[in-house]
Amino acid sequence: MNTHSMVMLRRNVKHIVRNPTSVFNAVLMPIVIMLMFVYMMGDAFDVGVDYIDYATPGLILLAVCYGLGATATGVNSDMTKGIINRFKVMDVSRGAVLTGHVVASVATNIIAIAALIGVALLLGFSPSANFAEWLGVAGMVVLLGVAAGWLTVALGLAAKSVETAGMASVPLVMLPFFSSAIVPAEKMGPGLRQFAQYQPFTPIIETVRGLLNGSPSAGDAIVAIAWCVGIALVGYLWARSTFKKRA
Repeated sequence: MNTHSMVMLRRNVKHIVRNPTSVFNAVLMPIVIMLMFVYMMGDAFDVGVDYIDYATPGLILLAVCYGLGATATGVNSDMTKGIINRFKVMDVSRGAVLTGHVVASVATNIIAIAALIGVALLLGFSPSANFAEWLGVAGMVVLLGVAAGWLTVALGLAAKSVETAGMASVPLVMLPFFSSAIVPAEKMGPGLRQFAQYQPFTPIIETVRGLLNGSPSAGDAIVAIAWCVGIALVGYLWARSTFKKRA
């Protein structure tokens, strides 16, 4: 990462820290959802294992998505409030502005997931992963964070206002709920079951779940990586194209 990107990263981190709502959504909301599902509804789900062990991998992916709203609004705010014009006068790299948002989003994800796993361990989460499998989990989380970050940046740039930018990330937040994050896809009704099986988040969640259980699936991993790379590429190209037009 070049110097300009580092400057933009520090700027975005300061904005996140100064915004309590974004900190709550990114870090605390996934923990609240974990407590809700494990304590309120965990006994209602028959998943064959302790529910905390089943749900934690899906909630890790949910944590990646819950901080995206701040990224979308931050990008759109930069475009609509004239900040980009100031950066152009200062000869700041245009790509650094976008990269700073993506890296700040990934850094927030890592903090949120670390907090989530800590709470899960207190609730009885008992992963069987070895060191290499934990590295695989970290790699998958970062890869998804980069992919979701670039797509969110693109959505934020395409939005006409800060308000619509915040709403643009809602489908990404909701999509994990219609996957195998909360209950196995095969237990869902017709139509929803097929959607859950073939949407991007299910193979990613199953890959993380397999790694944490000590039984990774190469098939799920290949599909998950393909989805992440594809989403990242689409988001990156869309973001760069929109940024050039609007800047």
